[in-house]
Formats: sequence, C-alpha cells, structure tokens
Amino acid sequence: QVQLVESGGGLVQAGGSLRLSCAASEGTGRYTMAWFRQAPGKEREFVAARSWIIGSADYADSVKGRFTISRDNAKNTAYLQMNSLKPEDTAVYYCAADPGWRVTTTPHDYAYWGQGTQVTVSS
Repeated sequence: QVQLVESGGGLVQAGGSLRLSCAASEGTGRYTMAWFRQAPGKEREFVAARSWIIGSADYADSVKGRFTISRDNAKNTAYLQMNSLKPEDTAVYYCAADPGWRVTTTPHDYAYWGQGTQVTVSS
C-alpha cells in the first residue's frame, strides 16, 4: 500500500511563499505525482502534476508561473513550491500519486492520496 504524507502548510501573508512536501512510500520513484486543492464549499481542483517517466508537467492556469512541482528521488519526496501566494490560494492541499505515466488533471485518475495540509493566505 502506497502512503503519502503531506507537510509544510501554514499561514502566510499574500505575496509570500510556502513549500509543501509529500513523503511517499518506497517504490514510487516512477509514479506520476500531483497536487490538488480544495477550498471550503468547493470541489477539489487540480493544481500541478508531473510524470517522471515522460518528463512532462502540467499546471492549472491559476498557478502557472507561481507554483513549481518537483521531486527528490533520494528522499522519495515530492514538493510544491508556491510563490507570490494570493488569498484565493487558501485551501487544503492534497498530494496524489499514480503508477501510470500520464499527466492528468482528473482526481479519479490518481490511485493514492495523502491526508491534506492546510494553506491559508491572509490579505
């Protein structure tokens, strides 16, 4: 069973930065990794994803140029670097993983999920 554990969330002022971490189980080095977020009263939405098999990534339009998804294979950890944060980025952020190679924006395409970490951006 693959386990994902997020960390790094918190409270930050608008314009600030945070880096979220997603510690993954051994053996997930070739999995596609993604980040989603869910704000109160809203559906879970795609943020970023990267396939390390085909070397491609995708980002939601709302975060392009501000967020970067990366990975440290030696630590089995994926990251989401978030810069120039805005109040509308406030949400619970979830790490997701799938053994498939595709980069997809659909939550149902990801087999494994973390428990989420809260990000709050104050204005």
